[in-house]
Amino acid sequence: MPRFTVAILGATGAVGRQMLEVLDERAFPIETLVPLASERSVGEKVMLGKREWAVKLAEPSAFEGVDIVLASAGGSVSKALLPAAVKAGAVCIDNSSAFRMDPAVPLVVPEVNAGDVAAHQGIIANPNCSTIQLVVALQPLHAAFGLEEVTVSTYQSVSGAGQKGMEELSAQSMALFNQRPFDIEVHPARIAFNLVPHIGPFDDVGYTQEEMKLVHESRKIMKLPGLLVSPTAVRVPVFAGHAESVRCRFKQPVDPTEARAVLRAAPGVKVVDAPQRGRYPMPIDVVDRDEVFVGRIRRDLIDDHGLNLWIVADNLRKGAATNAVQIAEIVAGNAS
Repeated sequence: MPRFTVAILGATGAVGRQMLEVLDERAFPIETLVPLASERSVGEKVMLGKREWAVKLAEPSAFEGVDIVLASAGGSVSKALLPAAVKAGAVCIDNSSAFRMDPAVPLVVPEVNAGDVAAHQGIIANPNCSTIQLVVALQPLHAAFGLEEVTVSTYQSVSGAGQKGMEELSAQSMALFNQRPFDIEVHPARIAFNLVPHIGPFDDVGYTQEEMKLVHESRKIMKLPGLLVSPTAVRVPVFAGHAESVRCRFKQPVDPTEARAVLRAAPGVKVVDAPQRGRYPMPIDVVDRDEVFVGRIRRDLIDDHGLNLWIVADNLRKGAATNAVQIAEIVAGNAS
């Protein structure tokens, strides 16, 4: 396989640093690394394996000679810079929401729709973290039983709000333990020892932007435009790892034993389902793991076509960095 010049747009952020770790772990064939960030981070050093690289300014001219861009610097930055990267000849894998619903841009989870990568026109979108873990678990069940509808409640860690989100949870927790005042700046309400059912702005009918991502993105990835999805997204005081409580309905009755067998055979899925022995997925157990963990697999009490699941994954890895690197591996393989 040839070696590539790879740019990381947003290299000093939480996801950008995780991308560097995943690239190293998976031995991605990098010849030259181009870490990019805003002006305040220029000159900082990032590590790829044992080698140190200086951060450069994220600007259109920075993409000259770059083969692949892994972008995680926010939607406005992606919209401003990625067209220039494409013009310079790079293939861009974007972790923001900027291009996800563009009909011309593939939205890819490799375990589900890897073949869509080949249709790119320079930009490939990385889905939202909660969507990724949801469709990795649902796709094999859909293939076996025919998925019709999904009700999902997410329990999303503060790392989904970036480094500042994690710092706010830490600062608030310490302040409360020491009976001191604290600030609320990143999350819409106090997050320490609390649950906040508010991630992103609300629309006119009362759903948040984060909730509607689950609806639109899952339909696009799974190629099920009529899929019924009813979402609720909640921020929880956990540093890393997103969890989802999912009720799904299928075209035919589903036996939990059959569902477990399907999931055990599915790529990227790890079944942990022995609740009587205290074995079920939890965020604390999935940090730094790339699998999507599924447990509490049980028949729905009111519908024998229904199945209830508990799905947990590391949102910074499979929910962001690892999924992006997996897409980059497909791009690299197609180029060889």
